[in-house]
Amino acid sequence: MKNFLENLPLSLESEVFEEVLKSDQVRIERILSNGQTTPAEDWYDQNEHEWVLVLEGAGQIEYEDGSEVRLKKGDYLYIPAHKKHRVSWTDPDQITVWLAIFYR
Repeated sequence: MKNFLENLPLSLESEVFEEVLKSDQVRIERILSNGQTTPAEDWYDQNEHEWVLVLEGAGQIEYEDGSEVRLKKGDYLYIPAHKKHRVSWTDPDQITVWLAIFYR
């Protein structure tokens, strides 16, 4: 047994992506952020759908059309496959813990 909220670092030099489970149909990741963002010129354009939940901290997702969604602890979001998006803000004062589920 493991705990999703244990073994969190005190600070991060860069975002941390940890694969928790992977199969042909689904991939689950724990993502840790601490003020990191996706570079302004980069966009995620994934072949998989993504469902993401903020377990601790806060973050903001920006879409290619300029719209943004701010997520705080307990908020979740569905991002369809090939919907271009990026992380435009994460809380610089605490570790943000994301649960990301990718599926086809």
